[in-house]
Amino acid sequence: MAGWLKGVLGRITGSHEAVDWEEVEAALWQSDLGAPTATAILETLRAQGLALHAENVLDAAREEAAKHLPERGKDLTPMPQGADGPVVILMVGVNGTGKTTSCAKLAALLKSRGQSVLLCAADTFRAAAVEQLKAWGDTLGVEVVSSGYGADPAALCHDALSKAKRLKSDFLICDTAGRLHTKSNLMQELSKVKRSLAKLDPSAPHEVFLVADTTTGSNAVVQAKEFHAAAGLTGLILTKLDGSGKGGVAVAIARETGITPRFIGTGEQAGDLALFDRASFLERML
Repeated sequence: MAGWLKGVLGRITGSHEAVDWEEVEAALWQSDLGAPTATAILETLRAQGLALHAENVLDAAREEAAKHLPERGKDLTPMPQGADGPVVILMVGVNGTGKTTSCAKLAALLKSRGQSVLLCAADTFRAAAVEQLKAWGDTLGVEVVSSGYGADPAALCHDALSKAKRLKSDFLICDTAGRLHTKSNLMQELSKVKRSLAKLDPSAPHEVFLVADTTTGSNAVVQAKEFHAAAGLTGLILTKLDGSGKGGVAVAIARETGITPRFIGTGEQAGDLALFDRASFLERML
């Protein structure tokens, strides 16, 4: 048994002793679920009354969390044969969530399936991000489209899509700059990137993934709402679950925005990215 309920159940001595609701409430509030989601789960558990004991509170909490999560993350597939252009993926998020590394991991996963990938280093405001993505590209054998420091990311994404079309790439992954969700001008820039891509393909970008750091806590819910409003999110990539992140924030984001996890990062290596699986995720989280 692992996760944030381990300590609670460990303090309840008899296997048939009634639940200490104060302990459960404290654990829920510390789980990164966020106040609205934690309160909703607690109320549901309380409604089950005296029949709920220490030995089944874990299953009950998992059942409630599972209601907001898909059984499996929706996978990525190439465009149908004969379609003009690649699947365009826009990676967004605040600084430090692991966007650039997640781009590389996603490219590695797709390439391992025999699919062709082009990377775009559209985080032009952080020179280290461009160099980092280029280094990943060299390691993976994946071409990276880049430009000079401070270049227009919208124009660069446009050029990258044009090249991906010429190369008949299956996927184009655009790494955008980390930006605070409170900076309206930077959020508007994402809309500009989307408009630029749409000039070459009206349906692009086809996916917009928010890279969410699970150590961030409930603040990630606010981030998700703002990025969804600005860019139209299609899914989450959860990072740092191998560290102190509890993962509860994924439940909160899904409950409050409808945006669900697609992939999870499980480490720092190129192969440490997996399709979201609800059962294993909840076992780790709770």
